[in-house]
Amino acid sequence: MAVPIAVLDCDLLLYGRGHRTLDRFKLEDVTDEHLVSTYGFPRQFIYYLVDLLGATLSRPTQRSRAISPETQILAALGFYTSGSFQTRMGDAMGISQASMSRCVANVTEALVERASQFIHFPEDEATVQSLKDDFYGLAGMPGVLGVVDCTHVAIKAPNAEDLSYVNRKGLHSLNCLMVCDARGVLLSAETHWPGSLPNCTVLEQAALTNQFETELHKDGWLLGDSSFLLRPWLMTPLHIPETPAEYRYNMAHSATHNIIERTFRTIRSRFRCLDGSKGTLQYSPEKSSHIILACCVLHNISLQHGLDVWSLPAAGPMEQPEEEYEQMESGDSEACRIRQELLQTHFS
Repeated sequence: MAVPIAVLDCDLLLYGRGHRTLDRFKLEDVTDEHLVSTYGFPRQFIYYLVDLLGATLSRPTQRSRAISPETQILAALGFYTSGSFQTRMGDAMGISQASMSRCVANVTEALVERASQFIHFPEDEATVQSLKDDFYGLAGMPGVLGVVDCTHVAIKAPNAEDLSYVNRKGLHSLNCLMVCDARGVLLSAETHWPGSLPNCTVLEQAALTNQFETELHKDGWLLGDSSFLLRPWLMTPLHIPETPAEYRYNMAHSATHNIIERTFRTIRSRFRCLDGSKGTLQYSPEKSSHIILACCVLHNISLQHGLDVWSLPAAGPMEQPEEEYEQMESGDSEACRIRQELLQTHFS
């Protein structure tokens, strides 16, 4: 009898606690306040995710106690927004911590598969012009298609390529390159770069650079800080402004670029698994990258559902390695010409 008992215990560990059936937990059985406080999102948002991901999460199984899509989604949201696998949360849904971990993996991959559906630059002319108008309304900076920056997310030390993930503060991290619009909607998110890479190197190797150098983004530019080199499609601040026009340009640049910092703070506030307060992400770099990207997808979906990006309380500052930039101007004469023309046309 020893073997059947062992099999039964393993099944209970992976598929539930005691005699409970996993489908006994229903969204309609809990209050709106409980959903928001425990899982971070309101009922209609969760229903939307069930519709969006349900088919993917309802994979055929030979087990009669397969975990329902809504339970998988709630388990994943609970982890994303709290940063921990809480026994109390698992007990409430009738699943073990091991099952919660499996739910997070399933939901994360389902969201990553849909990343391009929710994170992308607009393509039609009217939407592109609206994007520029929104940015211009912030501080008078014309032609802006997005603001770009990097943020580090702490991860556990990987078994392989250990040193490549050690950032300037000696911590293991992923350096994530992101672009957002004036509302904080992410237009691009590359979450897989090793923490040892400086921002300028990440951008040099990123798909974002290829996108802007080969596709039709010739009528505007991104704004980046001094950790990036000036490019024809990337306007950076002047290192030492001297004229009134240069000061006005730098002030408008700073006020506009600040949107990406606010967006980073909001994402960390909503998804505490990324803010470091619960420790590092206890996954491989690849799985950690997917969790970060899944949270980025959820961030954009939440904005589509009217969950205000600026309404959340601010999280504590994330430990970030200080970049040591070499303050030098780009040797790209075309980029210098474009920035000088921008100075003369709009800030003189």
